[in-house]
Amino acid sequence: MGAVEHGAPTGGRQIRFEPDDRPPPALTAGMGIQFAVLTIAGIVLTPAIVIRAAGESDSYLTWAVFAAAIVSGISTILQAVRLGRIGAGYVLLMGTSGAFIAVCVAALVEGGPGLLAVLVVASSLFQFLLAARLSLFRRLVTPVVAGTVLMLIAVTVMPLIFNMVSASPEGKSDWSAPTTALVTIVLMIAIALKSSGSLRLWAPVIGVIAGSIVAAGFGLYDFDQVSDASWVGVPDGGWPGFDVSFDAAFWSLLPAFVIVTIIGAVETIGDSVAIQRVSWRNPRAVDYRVVQGAVAADGTGNLLSGVAGTVPNTTYSTSVSITELTGVAARRVGVAIGVIFVMLAFLPKFLALVLAIPDSVVAAYVTVLMALLFVVGMRIVSEEAADYRKGLIAGVAFWLGVGFQNNLIFPEYMEGFAGGLLENGMTSGGLVAIVLTLFTEATQSRRHRLRTNLAMSELPRIQGFLNGFAKRHSWGASMSQRLDAVAEETLVTMLEAEQTGEAATDRALRVTASKQDGRAVLEFVAAARGENIEDRLAVLDEPTADRPVERDVSLRLLQHYATSVLHQQYHELEIVTVHVNLTSDPVEE
Repeated sequence: MGAVEHGAPTGGRQIRFEPDDRPPPALTAGMGIQFAVLTIAGIVLTPAIVIRAAGESDSYLTWAVFAAAIVSGISTILQAVRLGRIGAGYVLLMGTSGAFIAVCVAALVEGGPGLLAVLVVASSLFQFLLAARLSLFRRLVTPVVAGTVLMLIAVTVMPLIFNMVSASPEGKSDWSAPTTALVTIVLMIAIALKSSGSLRLWAPVIGVIAGSIVAAGFGLYDFDQVSDASWVGVPDGGWPGFDVSFDAAFWSLLPAFVIVTIIGAVETIGDSVAIQRVSWRNPRAVDYRVVQGAVAADGTGNLLSGVAGTVPNTTYSTSVSITELTGVAARRVGVAIGVIFVMLAFLPKFLALVLAIPDSVVAAYVTVLMALLFVVGMRIVSEEAADYRKGLIAGVAFWLGVGFQNNLIFPEYMEGFAGGLLENGMTSGGLVAIVLTLFTEATQSRRHRLRTNLAMSELPRIQGFLNGFAKRHSWGASMSQRLDAVAEETLVTMLEAEQTGEAATDRALRVTASKQDGRAVLEFVAAARGENIEDRLAVLDEPTADRPVERDVSLRLLQHYATSVLHQQYHELEIVTVHVNLTSDPVEE
């Protein structure tokens, strides 16, 4: 992902406020209120479904909802402000995870809230491990996997949403739910399509308010729920505690929790990649340090959820849709959303005001967001699908996910398999994508490796290594010279990209060479430092770029010799991957 192909367009986006911008306080508060109000229902709904399905008490339900709102607020703030290596630095809303419903119900039935709390804490540790060593999993958790999971989120959610749109409550007009949903969705889409000014920012809340007013006319809005709730308060039920007996129930359920946690982390990776794509006016290369921070914040949210005794947290993919819909990506809005989540936890009256919004209105709002999310996932996959293998992985994983979601694939055998794990399209499709990616990597041609230092003095040794690699594949002198030139310009570019003001020190460098689809693929892996080479390539030909010409010489030569250049930056490593087509033409001097 993010590979700079020659001639790739770099058009701007309709973003009103980028992450570093400072919107007016009134606008920040307004955006925070509407996003929080429209999201809090989903945060509350998941623990309610889990606890009622497991037959737990109302006092525990009250506590779990209270704790979920607070944890969602804290983790949303963490995502926005980025504390050390925890957080993305973007507007990524956090909330309770629907993917955990089945395993959480099983945990409550087997051992109660104490067992659930310990399992959530234990599974969260795997997210910290993934975040810390994401570069080791880069060949497995790829943009194709992440984009496919994003598309399957919409597939998984939409059946439920369509039922909510069309199901009118008993005793009400059959037209009540469809009418309120239609008003909501038409207003949202009309404003989003025709307005490019400040009105576009308020498209979601205008649609929801209008739909709620129409719903009130049909008698769908529950005013009694609002009037019965207290203004300020905390739940009567207290913290449920931990079950640290680590009995058979814990060990039997832990693998299922870990698998769902990993799938949730893949979703977070997809969200953090996608939010970078939609938050800037001019496209930027994906920064995988942001992805690591997002996964770490997700793990922190799960850890806090376990400690608090409620259901696990995850990033809400609707964050991407909301940002694209409104054009507001300022991280200050993320902080405002998190603060409001925490405030709502202590304000039962306002919480009830939101929860009283009819299902049909909420479903219409989510329909628009899921449609946008599907397109974002499709866009990520399509950028990689030029490689037919990646396209095949995405296609097979997506359609198998659809099949499992709709119980169309051997339902008599799959029903109840692994606790119903594969009945969720996002989980099954994500696992298929990961397995196929792992198989592709395992069956690739042998990679040849050289360990050296990132220094120009090591260039002869690197070129000798590449000459030997070319001879093993019976490539002629022309290809050997091209590989030599690519190595030299990549080395120079990586050294030029080092941050100014730092003492020059030799960094360990690993060079990997392999043959894929008749072309050479070179990978340069070094300790992380410096600016992103892809971003430098993207602005190379812009006439307004204020850059010293001599600094661009190596980049231009690299661009000439290479088919594509991908620069992945992690906290611990930076990886430059260069694809070089086979050629018999002499290298130009």
